[in-house]
Amino acid sequence: MTQDKEPVRQRLIGEATRLFADRGFESTSVQEIVAAAGVTKGAMYHYFDSKDDLLHEIYGRVLRMQMERLTRIADGPGPVAERLHAAAADVVLTTVENLDDSKIFFRSMHLLAPDTRKSVRAERRRYHERFRDLVTEGQREGVFRDDTPAEIVVDFFFGSVHHLGTWYSAEGALSGAEVGEHFADLLLTSLRPK
Repeated sequence: MTQDKEPVRQRLIGEATRLFADRGFESTSVQEIVAAAGVTKGAMYHYFDSKDDLLHEIYGRVLRMQMERLTRIADGPGPVAERLHAAAADVVLTTVENLDDSKIFFRSMHLLAPDTRKSVRAERRRYHERFRDLVTEGQREGVFRDDTPAEIVVDFFFGSVHHLGTWYSAEGALSGAEVGEHFADLLLTSLRPK
């Protein structure tokens, strides 16, 4: 698809993602974003209230997609261990597939306006709570050990997921799907009853 035919909003998000990944959020101006996207500042402000709003959307679109997938997996059929394994592998894969978005966000979240930062944290917390519900379900059923609180399990797991941007490379020995399987296997092994 040529740039002229790509919707303006998508061009702005794509160019902002590229520029933020290359130069950093703080070092990228609105003028550089609109120039790269081939639009005016007025066009950008038609879709986004600010550079903060653009950064929020870069991460928000990934988080919304991950939430939809998690909900489908968590509410789907099958034993809780299989659903948790699938959810864990999926969040790693989708994070790797959208690595620039995730890296930008975690590097720049502290720069967001306080209200935006609070909103983003609430969105991410909803995702973590839905994931935690799977752990809790397995603990209740006796499938998972219950001597570690589900909240700690989730915090530990997502600490590793959020760290992917610092070391994962698509040119590395493992694909995103393979890393996801390893992460999911480690999570399920750690939850195995003693």
